[in-house]
Amino acid sequence: MNPVPPSERPGYRLRPARHTGPRARGIRGLVAGSVAIALACASIAPVHGGEPPAEARKGARPALTVETVVAERASLRERITLSGNVAPWQEAVIGAEIAGLRLAEIHAEVGDQVAAGALLARFATDTVEAELALARASLAEAEAALAEARVNAERARQVQASGALSAQQVGQLLTAEMTAQARVEAARAQVRAQEVRLRHAQVIAPDAGVISARNATLGAVAQPGAELFRMIRRARLEWRAEVPSASLHRLRAGQVVQVQAPSGAVIEGRIRRIAPTVDAASRNAIAHVDLPASAAPALRAGMFVRGELDLGTVGALTLPQSAVLLREGLSYAFRVEADGRVAQVRIETGRRDAGRVEVVSGLAEGVVVVRSGVAFLSDGDRVRLAPATR
Repeated sequence: MNPVPPSERPGYRLRPARHTGPRARGIRGLVAGSVAIALACASIAPVHGGEPPAEARKGARPALTVETVVAERASLRERITLSGNVAPWQEAVIGAEIAGLRLAEIHAEVGDQVAAGALLARFATDTVEAELALARASLAEAEAALAEARVNAERARQVQASGALSAQQVGQLLTAEMTAQARVEAARAQVRAQEVRLRHAQVIAPDAGVISARNATLGAVAQPGAELFRMIRRARLEWRAEVPSASLHRLRAGQVVQVQAPSGAVIEGRIRRIAPTVDAASRNAIAHVDLPASAAPALRAGMFVRGELDLGTVGALTLPQSAVLLREGLSYAFRVEADGRVAQVRIETGRRDAGRVEVVSGLAEGVVVVRSGVAFLSDGDRVRLAPATR
């Protein structure tokens, strides 16, 4: 007969064993800590299906307090930006007009201001003076021969009717008079030629101006036509501005141009004339702008400078320059929406004047946009608005 297990006996109750060792105490502590963490997380976690926190119910806070401005029409000054080279108004090339003479004196250097008729250089004149003296002696001899021929011819005329001289003799005497007269004229021409050579031995300034180049060398024997000096006539400069063909119809003689010197000085010039042709390669024409005499210290021939032509005022839709954001080569403005948010709007800009920018497209007149601080905004940001200003 098999014995009955205690667990099947009537009235038997199973009791858990009690563990009192260190391992049991560690397990009980771990379980208690896990329960405490679970209760703490439950106390702060939102209840599924309940209301959101108060901050979420209020919505996103404004990112920035900004001033606003209204896009409005204003008068802008219209200008054309031009560029070109500074050049002499007119240049005079002063060369040698005599051959075979040595350059003995030089009286002018680059940068010298000279008056009309001023002596610039002188050639050695010993040879010319000797030839001039010879020519004058020949002239005197010819004049003496002419005087004798005239006396003989006069006698022949007196006795021609009486028949004392034959017709052949009378003709010879009259011909000798004319020949002597011709020799005198030839001798006088030789004298004048030598006098001209003597004058050409002095290099004279043909007009007032400033010496811009000197090629004369002391002791050199110059050839006719060789350049000795180059001069800017009357020290006048002009600006040869390159004008796009599309803008030529807006230019007129007499218009004022503001030329920007490399030193920063602004010099006022006036258009003297506009070239009648357009360069086939660049599609630009040249506008000749007269510069005042006072421009010489700041501008020099050969400089490349820029300038602006003022075409007057014209009405346009504008914004303050601070309201326009340039980002990745494009222009944007931030339109203020009714819900207090801003919308980034791409715009096209044009002229700029006195801190205002022309809006060619992208905005309508009367639209409210952010006036400043646009670099700190993004599309859709909520802002706090200050009163709109103009």
